[in-house]
Amino acid sequence: MQGDTVSLKHTSITPRMVLSWLPRNATPAQQDSAIQAHFKPSEIHWSDRPDTLHLPGHDKGHNLLDIQLPQYYREGFFSKDSLFHPELPGGRVGVAGDPVPYSVHSDNLITSLLFGAFILAIISLSNARGFIIRQAKTFFYQSHEGTTEVSETATELRFQGFLVFLTCFLTSLLFYFYTLSEIGDTFVLQSQYQLIAIFLAITVGYVLLKAFLYTVVNLTFFNSKKNRQWNKALLFIIAMEGVLLFPLVILQAYFNMSTQNVLFYFTLILIFVKILTFYKSYVIFFRQNVVSFQIILYFCTLEIIPLLLFWVSLVLTANSLKVKF
Repeated sequence: MQGDTVSLKHTSITPRMVLSWLPRNATPAQQDSAIQAHFKPSEIHWSDRPDTLHLPGHDKGHNLLDIQLPQYYREGFFSKDSLFHPELPGGRVGVAGDPVPYSVHSDNLITSLLFGAFILAIISLSNARGFIIRQAKTFFYQSHEGTTEVSETATELRFQGFLVFLTCFLTSLLFYFYTLSEIGDTFVLQSQYQLIAIFLAITVGYVLLKAFLYTVVNLTFFNSKKNRQWNKALLFIIAMEGVLLFPLVILQAYFNMSTQNVLFYFTLILIFVKILTFYKSYVIFFRQNVVSFQIILYFCTLEIIPLLLFWVSLVLTANSLKVKF
């Protein structure tokens, strides 16, 4: 037990009585001063009686802070229990629920890439608006021999190159959506982004392979002027394909467009692009050619067969990377 902790000037005075002597509007500082004036702390005298708070027949308890105390005194049945030690984590309360499934519209990286691509496309379209109008006007017009052609500037070439890469990126995203819906959503890769990067690499390889085949065939059978016309037309077609695919990606990613509608829309875009390609190749290379069967061979060899190989490569890659249970 402790000794008396305070000494009073008058034993009959209590703090309540002292506070009652003050006016009602007395401040806390005034109340504290009045208490200190009537009550003074005195020296503390600790009790020297033995500690009896232990079981009969056992010696007194030990201080757990004593460094010389054996370990078995500190350990017990509840030593590591979270309720006995509030500083330890107690674990999850309740039953764990099902994890939220992956969705593209909640993916911050893909959203940032699409938003950045949209901003860059808007800026590029505003700067190269005249070039697009000129290309659209001359697309269905065949220039005569000896006509001076307007060459593209470096900015216009960069703009077309950006749109070609955007087309490849959007195509890889569309097949990624198709893979999650129709093939599987669990892969041996560490991240979903690696799968998108693989699809993007395959798409870029397809575009480069097709451009290489066109270059080899056209340089073999046609003159340099027709080759320049065809390269400009093909670059413009691929760039405009990316513009048409962008709304489809947005609808699929953020408005949950069904896979069947996406495939239908994508097929329409693909057919439209192939019709434009077929028309432009006929106007440039085969308009004055009597044998019309050559354009069928030309188009099937350089367009249809690479497209089928591209699709098979994507499907085989997705199936080989899928986790098979």
